[in-house]
Amino acid sequence: MAVITAKQVKELRDKSGAGIMDCKNALVEAGGDMAKAEVALRKRGIAIAQKKSGRAAHQGVIGSYIHAGEQIGVLVEVNCETDFVAKTDVFKLLVKDIAMQIAASDPPYITRAQVPGDLVEKERQIQRERVLQEGKPAVVVDRIVDGRMGKFYEEIVLVDQPFVKKPSMTVGDLLQSHIAKLGENMTVRRFARFKVGEES
Repeated sequence: MAVITAKQVKELRDKSGAGIMDCKNALVEAGGDMAKAEVALRKRGIAIAQKKSGRAAHQGVIGSYIHAGEQIGVLVEVNCETDFVAKTDVFKLLVKDIAMQIAASDPPYITRAQVPGDLVEKERQIQRERVLQEGKPAVVVDRIVDGRMGKFYEEIVLVDQPFVKKPSMTVGDLLQSHIAKLGENMTVRRFARFKVGEES
């Protein structure tokens, strides 16, 4: 069995933000391999986050972001479960990052559930017709359409969008990682985006 040092635990804790015992257990489980321990922590964190995602979140903060040049501004309400978490710097930075994301990408919806069914059906029909016109085999049509619908959601749904600071993760992934890190459910409740000269 690999001997786990305090230095390794500290390094993993600094990288992941997880608790000391969680880091130690992950390193033991991974035989001292830092990369494997990070993966183990992420898996555990995602599982914990999914359990917490059904809990009520009635605390939180309203954050703002004004883009350089002062032509675009955003107000966003992000909720969590307790005012203790709402007051942390980590949570406040998350809210700021989400406000910046909205300023940059202008999503009309927060989640897929908010997208009107008729709009989804219309887009699915357009993509199906495109695929058929491209002469793709019938057996792969649905799979291709599903892939293109994923791209459609990326453009219009906040939690599906690649995070502007780290495009390898979505805004939904960003929220899940903070749920795992801070131990509370978090949701984006509402937002308003303003652009100078734009019709309301």
